[in-house]
Amino acid sequence: MRAAEQPLLQEGVSAGMTGMAERWEGFLESLRDLAAAPLPLPTQGRLVRVAGLVLEAAGIRVPVGSLCEVQMAGQPAVQAEVVGFSGDRAFLMPTAEVHGLMSGARVVPCEIPVRAPRLGETSHPWRRSEDRSRHLPVGAGLLGRVVDALGQPMDRLGPLQSVHLAPLVRRPINAMERDPVRQPLDTGVRAINALLTVGRGQRLGLFAGTGVGKSVLLGMMARYTAADVIVVGLIGERGREVKEFIEDILGEEGLRRSVVVAAPADAPPLTRMQGATYATAIAEHFRDEGLDVLLLMDSLTRYAMAQREIALAIGEPPATKGYPPSCFAKLPQLVERSGNGAAGQGSITAFYTVLSEGDDQQDPIADAARGILDGHIVLSRELAESGHYPAIDIEKSISRVMSSVAPRDHLEAARRFRQMLARVNKARDLIQLGAYSPGHDGELDAAVKAQPAMRSLLQQDTWTRAPLTDSVTTLRQVARPI
Repeated sequence: MRAAEQPLLQEGVSAGMTGMAERWEGFLESLRDLAAAPLPLPTQGRLVRVAGLVLEAAGIRVPVGSLCEVQMAGQPAVQAEVVGFSGDRAFLMPTAEVHGLMSGARVVPCEIPVRAPRLGETSHPWRRSEDRSRHLPVGAGLLGRVVDALGQPMDRLGPLQSVHLAPLVRRPINAMERDPVRQPLDTGVRAINALLTVGRGQRLGLFAGTGVGKSVLLGMMARYTAADVIVVGLIGERGREVKEFIEDILGEEGLRRSVVVAAPADAPPLTRMQGATYATAIAEHFRDEGLDVLLLMDSLTRYAMAQREIALAIGEPPATKGYPPSCFAKLPQLVERSGNGAAGQGSITAFYTVLSEGDDQQDPIADAARGILDGHIVLSRELAESGHYPAIDIEKSISRVMSSVAPRDHLEAARRFRQMLARVNKARDLIQLGAYSPGHDGELDAAVKAQPAMRSLLQQDTWTRAPLTDSVTTLRQVARPI
């Protein structure tokens, strides 16, 4: 070794030792703070009333959102969350069945587990109320797994690995710190890519009634969308659909990069709401790591229905078609958690299905969701019954960010396509009755002539992927100027 290199080597070793000493000092300081923290006195109340879905407890003073256990001798403990209070009575909503509970059962508040300090990591005190909310597992170990709303595996593949606990509720991102939606996202669906172009970080709604192909369309986007991680939230759907969606629609390849959170219809309302919140928290975790996440939630309506059950049970008055005001306040709180993160972070592109009861697009939840989302895709029962899949009604659908992510010639081609489609649909009765004769309206003649090509663009096989570039090229060919 040269003599000139020895001082540099000694300086590097000294700096490394200094850094190691500082890390150990910080670690020991965090341990001392943890040991010096006061231990709260254990408290407990008693169960005084069970009315429908609500448990009433007396003798405990805990904030809303706290987790409690209802304990009885000879019975497994029932977990419940505080959803409200009146005077000295706390209202709790159970996350499991309450069969076997009796008056006088003990109600014990659950303490939030304290995260132990780690060497090299800065330990921050829990000053915010969000830090004291319920914690569930997040991390890379969830990929390829199916869990319930409590973070417990449902696929019988053993316990979760490479996960850590994180709070369900997080501070919202400052609106001025979010990255705008500027990059297009390839969904693999030709009709969406060409006419309803989706931006990375956009929030879209799938509006449809029952049995028109919502789940199949979600499965297509889950398989073909260019995203790093896919988070699927099956909220309030039939239990049979959970396994079918995973095996038949999502597939083995799609499940490999996905996390599925299932809270079927037979789960308590609080569990269904928590399933939607948990799926969003998982998506936020991967977004904070710089990944592009696709969030598919089926459905937003079931989430609102669960909130309606809870609100009505604790005495909140109904406002619109039985929905209390809190339902319309919860929707934007959930939806606004998705989208682009701050500069340097990833994105969450979210698709929320909205169930239109009786194909009523003026359903209060559908109307409220339409106002807080960045676009809506309407699935038509008439198209589905005629064998047109995916049954997307282009005339009633819109993407609010398409003008920001698509070039001008693409926008012009989409506008001409919409005009041609509207012309054909308005003259459909005349064509079917034989009252149409070419030569009187040049634009209508061109639209009728291009109808087979238009129908071919809008239809797509379930197992066929349509890239974004190919979709736009096909659109320009179909909607070229006369």
